[in-house]
Amino acid sequence: MSAGVNIKNKKASFDYEILDTYVAGIVLTGTEIKSIRAGKASLVDTFCVFIDGELWVKGMHISEYFYGSYNNHKADRDRKLLLSKKELIKLQKGLQDKGFTIVPTLLFINERGLAKLKIGLAKGKKQYDKRQSLKDKDDKLSMARAKQQSY
Repeated sequence: MSAGVNIKNKKASFDYEILDTYVAGIVLTGTEIKSIRAGKASLVDTFCVFIDGELWVKGMHISEYFYGSYNNHKADRDRKLLLSKKELIKLQKGLQDKGFTIVPTLLFINERGLAKLKIGLAKGKKQYDKRQSLKDKDDKLSMARAKQQSY
């Protein structure tokens, strides 16, 4: 799926229940793709919004390229996402329901060397759902430890 770079948004799966996923291209400048290939990006507190019928990602931090000069990019600028018209319409219809949002879950480089962003149509979890997720995670971990000790 990728050529080395896999930047995950770990908080997204904890805070949201991901219902549908899409892979979108990102409009980037030259120094931004170099920073992503170096692994200098973060998806913490990112979200997607529709502006004039186009999908944009906000809050994605791509550090300035170390060797970039005067033409370096701004680290926290908004970036346009590239999806088909059919996918955009499907996402807009999904956002009509209350409590739904579009959350980036994974930033990766594909086989052709292009940066892609995996986004998901998500519904926010309630506090008790989050506690249940933590409990399930702890149960799996304790079962794995018990199984390992029995060998």
